[in-house]
Amino acid sequence: MSKPLELHPDRLFPPEPGTRSIARRLHALIADKPIISPHGHTDPRWFAGNKPFGTAAELLLTPDHYLFRMLFSQGIPLSALGLTRADGSAEMADARECWRTFAEHYYLFRGTPSRLWLDWVFVNVFRMAEQLDADSADRYFDAIGEALLQPGFLPRSLFDRLNIEVLATTESPLDDLRHHAAIRDSEWQGRVITAYRPDPTVDPDFEGFRDNVERLGELTGESTDTWPGYLTAHRIRRLFFKGLGATSTDHGHPTARTADLDRGVAERLFQKLLSGRHDNDDAELFRAQMLTEMARMSLDDGLVMQIHPGSFRNHNRLILKAYGRDKGFDIPARTDYVVALKPMLDALGLDERLSIILFTLDESTYSRELAPLAGVYPSLKLGPAWWFHDSPAGMRRFREQTTDTAGFYNTVGFNDDTRAFLSIPARHDVARRVDCGFLAELVAEHRMSEEEAADVAVDLAYTLPRKAYKLDRGPC
Repeated sequence: MSKPLELHPDRLFPPEPGTRSIARRLHALIADKPIISPHGHTDPRWFAGNKPFGTAAELLLTPDHYLFRMLFSQGIPLSALGLTRADGSAEMADARECWRTFAEHYYLFRGTPSRLWLDWVFVNVFRMAEQLDADSADRYFDAIGEALLQPGFLPRSLFDRLNIEVLATTESPLDDLRHHAAIRDSEWQGRVITAYRPDPTVDPDFEGFRDNVERLGELTGESTDTWPGYLTAHRIRRLFFKGLGATSTDHGHPTARTADLDRGVAERLFQKLLSGRHDNDDAELFRAQMLTEMARMSLDDGLVMQIHPGSFRNHNRLILKAYGRDKGFDIPARTDYVVALKPMLDALGLDERLSIILFTLDESTYSRELAPLAGVYPSLKLGPAWWFHDSPAGMRRFREQTTDTAGFYNTVGFNDDTRAFLSIPARHDVARRVDCGFLAELVAEHRMSEEEAADVAVDLAYTLPRKAYKLDRGPC
């Protein structure tokens, strides 16, 4: 028989009774604040079509690379988890069997943030009262499946019920944004916006780069076989995205390197890439130049720039070939910021129109590089602990290592960066509790008053992400 499933009301709060009481009071102020989700990768078609979600496996397992990377590490093949192959086929289509496999191995997630997130979803969304394991797998599968057929579990209903104020998805410049247009033209009042992710058209190592650049030209009517036409095409697409609600761009480069090349040098580099006669150094230099070019474009259209460097993406070529991108094989790498960002910051870093949010997978840079940079450049803000570090311990380390130099107000609150829709409120719950615990300790140490801590808690949960991502502004 499965064990009872309960969420302790003091989870993630400090163990010392007095400090824990402060954390409780702070958390009570923000527990019900609307969720600002300014960066993520959920599917806009869910909200455009408002069709019922599928099974428990389709909703909770297959979109979440945190889950299947752990399972794969323990010898469970991706085919047993229902993942679609790169050619569109699925080796195992039976969702119940996939869910049973997941449930039998749920113990692997003990102590991980995934366990915190999923248990939150099981209790608060589906009202499950027993822990997930092999014995309860079918009961979970059936109960969740039955719930998903109810009107209250349609995508738009869940969006409203989970108190999400705004949700940003992420699309390629080649996306026609039809789903965002459908959301805009519907009677539903939920705010789902897009973000401009130019990687397929600015990264020479991206599959089909030259074809993508050509397609960019077709969409915009510009000659993207020339450097000026290529840049103009990006400006046009950015404005198209902004017209459908975008307030930000997102850049997932391998490094944070920037460059500020003369126009002639940049033109020759671009032509070399289009010809296919480039090497790895050329590709890295081009990505570096494009970060600076995108920053220049932000001066004109006002889009906030997010830089997510430091991931060795798709580390295993066999998995990439068989299943495609984003299958859990993205691994953190050492990342330089001080030297890498200098060309762009020399050119644009003091311009008050520029707003850049920096993320890292290299925690060693928190206090050495990122906090000092954000602590002086008005154009820079620090994104939250990201990806491998959006855990209670990772969030805590982020605050400990950045607050002394950058403070709270050179950060942007929390964002969830997820494809798993129902994990959004669960992730925000964890972030809010960790921040309240950190603030409570500052109050207990008499480093700030509880009144000040209350202000900061509200700002971190709600005010700062709205401001940093310019979400008070409607679409143009």
